[in-house]
Amino acid sequence: MPGPLDGIRVIDITTVLLGPYGTQILGDMGADVIKVEAPPTGDIARDMGTVRRAGMGGIYLNANRNKRSLALDLKQEAGREVLRRLIPTADVFVHNMRPQAIERLGFGYTAVAALKPDVVYVGAYGFGQDGPYRAKPAYDDAIQAASGLASLFKRQDGEARYVPSTIADKIVGLTLSQAVVMALVHKMRTGEGQFVEVPMLETMVAFNLVEHLDGCAYQPPMAPLGYQRVLTPARRPFPTRDGHVCILPYSDKQWLGFFTAVGRPELMEEPRFATYRARVTSVDDLYGFVASVTPLKTTAEWVAICEEAEIPCMPVADIEDLIQDEHLQAVGMFEKHHHPSEGDTLLVRSPVRFSKSPGSIRSHAPRFGEHGAEIVRQLGYDARDIAALQASGALITDDGNA
Repeated sequence: MPGPLDGIRVIDITTVLLGPYGTQILGDMGADVIKVEAPPTGDIARDMGTVRRAGMGGIYLNANRNKRSLALDLKQEAGREVLRRLIPTADVFVHNMRPQAIERLGFGYTAVAALKPDVVYVGAYGFGQDGPYRAKPAYDDAIQAASGLASLFKRQDGEARYVPSTIADKIVGLTLSQAVVMALVHKMRTGEGQFVEVPMLETMVAFNLVEHLDGCAYQPPMAPLGYQRVLTPARRPFPTRDGHVCILPYSDKQWLGFFTAVGRPELMEEPRFATYRARVTSVDDLYGFVASVTPLKTTAEWVAICEEAEIPCMPVADIEDLIQDEHLQAVGMFEKHHHPSEGDTLLVRSPVRFSKSPGSIRSHAPRFGEHGAEIVRQLGYDARDIAALQASGALITDDGNA
């Protein structure tokens, strides 16, 4: 059964994680994603993390499935000509090069739109191109710093630090995939393509300030930036007799249920805990009380108590626990696939499910240049042409030999 983006072709000139993750989402949903990579070794992410075979690292495998690899030297005219022939066959063109670099290669928006007037052209940049930071390089850590995310930890315990996840890359990658689909809807309705800018800093600032703009949503500001409930140092998993647990009563009913379960129902009558607004103001005291009682019972006992009282509660899972988690097993979150060069692999499926047009993992993450000959043949190049491209180094192909 075809996915919702079946029939859409995406030219993907992105590297590392932001772009590849975003375009993988499109591929999972059925799009034909052609990953254009530069010699001599392609996307630098191929060798990130644990690597069994050069160029096929574990991180790469989970950010580049459902794609075909076309290895082109765009510094050569012959390589650029292949891409110029490919562009009219595509619906979407995505890159994460700095604008000056893509313009030098001859594939800025104006040039690409001249070849495909209704193209959805996406530039994923570190910073919006109207601002003074537009030419700065950007990676996940830099954007966590610049967007204020790293400083939020300083509000908790006095030390700025990064989230231990490439969260900016992945959030902006998600935003990129959404932007592509929205532009495709516009194209479907009007026939118009367009240029779409997806900047990392602006995306993460918008993400961070949903709750942290808070009192500054009013002008003049009613309070400083920062949502106190999530900034308090007391907001952390609570210790139990044998581990840690998240217990999160929210409503009046849930807090009364919690106080009753621990033998202190009278706390609900105290002014500092009696209403939602009061509890937010007194969140340090509130969470401090929870932390004082949770060590008295095991994690399993707290989960049982909270389930009985209909209070949100989950054990703190180690990432090592996720693969064996009973719920994730039941919903088929992890899929085993055999990769022709890497052997057995474990991939994380798309979390989104469609009842009529489901996405799927149809093909493995490609070897560098794996589909080059196939793609250029589809563009009308014959065997002699392909041999000449290979001989010049404008086209790199993989014969499948490990």
